[in-house]
Amino acid sequence: MNMTPLSALLFDVDGTLADTERDGHRIAFNAAFQAHHLDWDWDVALYGKLLAVTGGKERIRHYVSDYLPDYQPPKDFDDLVIALHRSKTRHYTDLLEQGKIPVRPGVRRVLTEARAAGLRLAIVTTTTPENVTALLQFSLGAEAMDWFELIAAGDIVPAKKPAPDIYQWALEKLQLPASACMAFEDSFNGLRSSMGAHIPTLVTLNDYTCDHDFSGACAVISDLGEPDSPAHVFGGNLHGSGYVTLDTVRALHASAAVSSTESSF
Repeated sequence: MNMTPLSALLFDVDGTLADTERDGHRIAFNAAFQAHHLDWDWDVALYGKLLAVTGGKERIRHYVSDYLPDYQPPKDFDDLVIALHRSKTRHYTDLLEQGKIPVRPGVRRVLTEARAAGLRLAIVTTTTPENVTALLQFSLGAEAMDWFELIAAGDIVPAKKPAPDIYQWALEKLQLPASACMAFEDSFNGLRSSMGAHIPTLVTLNDYTCDHDFSGACAVISDLGEPDSPAHVFGGNLHGSGYVTLDTVRALHASAAVSSTESSF
């Protein structure tokens, strides 16, 4: 059986590298609304619903159309959305600079192992390039920008997750087949996107995605875990380990290849 060796790890950002949504982006959106003298407030429960829409500007538009029936958008509403999103990004960066959004358990360790083994690393996300840069610099360190060969972010493709376009774009730039990669995601939309590009995917849950349908994922776990803080497994298995190591990722990747081959018969 001819299996493609694992060559690259592709990481989503929000909710995957760091738990950015509830106490990061949500707080920043509310600060932007306040700065623009809008009485909009996204509480924890509402933001969980809004996360069904990917992309910050798209999320604002969805909120206005679906939750504010009496709101009369101004003629320059498009400009307002852009300004709100820019303001939100500034507030989000401030939170990162203050060290309030650390990376999730196991992330730094797995990235370090992958780099030591010579695997290629890429970011594949719908958040803005500015948000990615800020997170890497302030949560992983300034040198982390050089760890990733490719940062596929923002509006480089018109259709955002759950469409597979962003992953397909990344594969094209990396000049790799999907079978040579492993994706790391945290949400239903993210998994649909990576699987739509035929990339094996490991899912780490967060508070907003614990009830999502992750059918088709290689494994579904609480986080990547650490030696002194094992991951909780909700689907699949970690091949004998209590936390994710590069060997675990290789085993999951190999198992996905076997499953794909068997399903083709």
